[in-house]
Amino acid sequence: MLRWPARLWAPGRRASASLPARLLSRKSSSPWTPPWKAGPRPEARPGGAELLRLREDDLPPSRRREVLFGLAPCALALRAARRDVARLLLLKGGAGSAARAELARAAEALGVPVQPMGRRELDALCGGQVHQGVCMEVAPLLPTACREDREEGPAARRLWLVLDEIQDPRNLGAVLRTAHFLGVDKVVTTQINSCPLTPVVSKASAGVMEVMDVFATDDLPGLLKDKAQQGWLVAGTVGCPGSGTVQCSNVPIASCQEFLWDRSTLLVLGNEGFGLSHEIRSLCHILLTIQPGRELIPEVESLNVSVAAGILLYSIISQRKGHRDWLQKETSSVACDSPQSSTSSEEPESRTSQGLGLWEPTVAAEPAKV
Repeated sequence: MLRWPARLWAPGRRASASLPARLLSRKSSSPWTPPWKAGPRPEARPGGAELLRLREDDLPPSRRREVLFGLAPCALALRAARRDVARLLLLKGGAGSAARAELARAAEALGVPVQPMGRRELDALCGGQVHQGVCMEVAPLLPTACREDREEGPAARRLWLVLDEIQDPRNLGAVLRTAHFLGVDKVVTTQINSCPLTPVVSKASAGVMEVMDVFATDDLPGLLKDKAQQGWLVAGTVGCPGSGTVQCSNVPIASCQEFLWDRSTLLVLGNEGFGLSHEIRSLCHILLTIQPGRELIPEVESLNVSVAAGILLYSIISQRKGHRDWLQKETSSVACDSPQSSTSSEEPESRTSQGLGLWEPTVAAEPAKV
């Protein structure tokens, strides 16, 4: 049997015995300080704590940067020239290279640096979003402060879309795209508890956010009261009857198909989760709802806010031409002032009350098809 000489182990035992006890014990209350860190600590630099607490949001907008992604948002941002653009980042080669090359020429004409990048780098820059091979470092886009404009009277028959605490960026982007497409005159959001104008919103709006003015107010109740005093109609939105939405008993509820757009209107959409607050609902003249086409189960008894916005806006704005034709009909019937026209049962009857219109145009019978 082999035996190691004792002298090979003795130095190790002597070394262990010579170590301080505080190094051998793991239950020491005071941590050991290396000799090179001993002594008084240097004094803290004045203002150091404040510099550590400085957040990116406290910097001026011109010094901050965010990554805009997507072909349409980047192209429209360059065309609108509302942002400070630092550089354009393009995917090297691949599908869609012709569109990216055209975008690069437009950026170079504006003096914007163009830099090719790999797909993994672009994916990391935009957090894995669908960028279509195009990213752009830009300054944030802020909403415009909503100022009172008393030159717009109710006779203009304008339509404003007011978004009360919409928080999902994709919902906000889809609503902006729909409002721009249908011709809404102004979109107003709330400054508190609302989604900011982020690159995700721009991508969801297909770049509409880059060319559309979005306004913000810090006093939504005050805005509704001021517009109501000017003769505007304030129309809120609620879920369909029986959906569990808390209703306001003193405000009438009507289907959006029965609503008559006969004066300037504020259409107010509420939060995705709880809808309009009780205070905002109490300031509305009427509450519009969308009637379902079947009996609904509790899990699917409501619509996404962006889908509901599209249905409501189309039902209102589609009356633009129809209402003009109806006014011409009424004007001609009053000018004629004939007993036959006043007593004829074929003339449509109109009835309005706080935006309710129950008149439907007469449709001629189609000839039978053989």
